[in-house]
Amino acid sequence: MPVIKQIDKYVFLRFLEVLFATFFICTFIFLMQFLWKHIGELVGKGLETKVLLEFFYYAVLSIVPMALPLAILLASLMSFGNLGEKMELTAMKAAGISLFRIMLSLLIFISFISIGAFFFSNDVLPVTQKKLWSLIFSLRQTSPELDIPQGEFYSGITGYNIYVREKDPSRKLLKNIMIYDFTKGFNNASVTVADSARIKLSADKTFLLLSLYSGESFENLNHQQNYHNNKNIPYRRENFTEKEVIIDFNTNFTRIDENVLQDQYMSKNLHQLQNTIDSLSVQADSMNREYANRFINNYFFDREIFKTKIFSETNSYKKQFNTDSLFFTLRKKDMEKAIKYSIQQANLYHSDMINCQAFLGSHSYLLIRHKIEWHKKFTLAFACLIFFFIGAPLGAIIRKGGLGMPVVVSVILFIIYYVIDFSGYKLAREGVWEPWEGIWLSSFCLLPIGIFFTYKAAMDSPLFTPEAYVKVFTNIKKWFLFIFKKNNLN
Repeated sequence: MPVIKQIDKYVFLRFLEVLFATFFICTFIFLMQFLWKHIGELVGKGLETKVLLEFFYYAVLSIVPMALPLAILLASLMSFGNLGEKMELTAMKAAGISLFRIMLSLLIFISFISIGAFFFSNDVLPVTQKKLWSLIFSLRQTSPELDIPQGEFYSGITGYNIYVREKDPSRKLLKNIMIYDFTKGFNNASVTVADSARIKLSADKTFLLLSLYSGESFENLNHQQNYHNNKNIPYRRENFTEKEVIIDFNTNFTRIDENVLQDQYMSKNLHQLQNTIDSLSVQADSMNREYANRFINNYFFDREIFKTKIFSETNSYKKQFNTDSLFFTLRKKDMEKAIKYSIQQANLYHSDMINCQAFLGSHSYLLIRHKIEWHKKFTLAFACLIFFFIGAPLGAIIRKGGLGMPVVVSVILFIIYYVIDFSGYKLAREGVWEPWEGIWLSSFCLLPIGIFFTYKAAMDSPLFTPEAYVKVFTNIKKWFLFIFKKNNLN
């Protein structure tokens, strides 16, 4: 028994070392991909180091659901591949220790990681998503630092286009500057041309101060009075030796209120999602019944209503006419009016149906997104278990360690998992499949693969040995030759 405990410790420590390394590598790769996607919100805005570190912190937490399963797959594949390559796994099995017993300590550890992954998805990730996206929206609203290029138009200031032909860094002058002001509309633009200018920010970084020298400005006066019907529209021309212009240009970083995202599906835990799903389901059923009754009562009728019944004084039927017969008794002009009116009514009903469908569709879409997020709370934990049961047996079968074969196999399996998972997510989001079918599709597809690899590793099957496939091919060839000879004899 002490030998077994020592083996558990040895296997666990080897796996833990590789897991930390692979998790760091996977996190770094996904972080670079995330930063590349949001690089426009960060570059050229003069953000403080504190804001950047906060962005990186929340970004790392948000990519854990993608990095953790891949890290577990790669770590288990490398760990058991190293054990198999160094013949340590063979020695353990020769000592009478089964593969499941060797994996026991890691299985317990991965189970705790899976439980922790569930609580991370339920408690940490919603808060992280709320803070991260509120930070991203705040960064998008922050104006970039002023950096006017030379020889091209600069449109970084809202409502203005600025052209500078030459710069004099020693005197901090912009030479031959041209400013187009579109704040009053494109048709009422004003143009200012100056020989030179100096630009600086106000002390609170909310305004841009322009000192213009030796220039003139042109302004269309169409916006001041109604000259739309006149052929000649007056304008104002101004010559100046020195002129000061103040432009609203706030470069300060201002956070938006996080409570704006409080009601979003990504910011809710399991309990909040379930409450919202129940409420939205009740509302959806109520609206569906309301619109269904409305259309049935207003637009759809029983066939008997299309028959005109003329009553006598005793309320008994005097005569009954069919609407088609009545229509053909009309004059041609009255027929055309009736058809035109019917077409107008049909178009009206059709437009009403489209509007109702769009309204109910948006409500249904919101309900689907909440259901998807509810199921995603569990998929991370389940994916950790599946990838361990794929990586550990596969490493024992391949018996190759290092960063060569394990990395290639891990990337291929993860790409397959990601493609299936994203396809299922899109099918669920568009309402083609039920949310649980789309979100659990990748897990249902990879679970049989994990069971198959575990069985083959426990039975010491030569799954990736070429000689085994050559032997199978030879047996199949002999069988076909036997059948062929038997048919010729007959």
